[in-house]
Amino acid sequence: MSHTVLHDPEGILAQTLPLDRGPHLALAAAVLAWGTAPAGLRAADCAQISLLLTGHARCVASDVRRRFEALPQDSELRPVTEAVLRESVRRLSVPSQSTVAHARNRARLVTALYRALDQLDAVQPTMTP
Repeated sequence: MSHTVLHDPEGILAQTLPLDRGPHLALAAAVLAWGTAPAGLRAADCAQISLLLTGHARCVASDVRRRFEALPQDSELRPVTEAVLRESVRRLSVPSQSTVAHARNRARLVTALYRALDQLDAVQPTMTP
């Protein structure tokens, strides 16, 4: 089974590709479970993992932003979601690195964005294009 890593810093593909939640959350969980860098993990591996999680974080953030913008102005979720989006912009502005710490940072971002998306989905149905 092969996979293609998409690098889409402008988010052009974010609106057309469905989110592949399961594998990305599994990867994020695996990265966060590392006590230390696993034996045989090279800097190039960390770089690829970081790029994959970065691209996915951009896609999820785009979905979160679209749902955030559809929220009523008085929604209790607005401040929390806005904070998550602000933090995602801050973290994604850091250039990708080939370190375990950076891969973990991206993994934490992906899980935080999915938590926000789940909260938004609980109050409004999934939007279809």
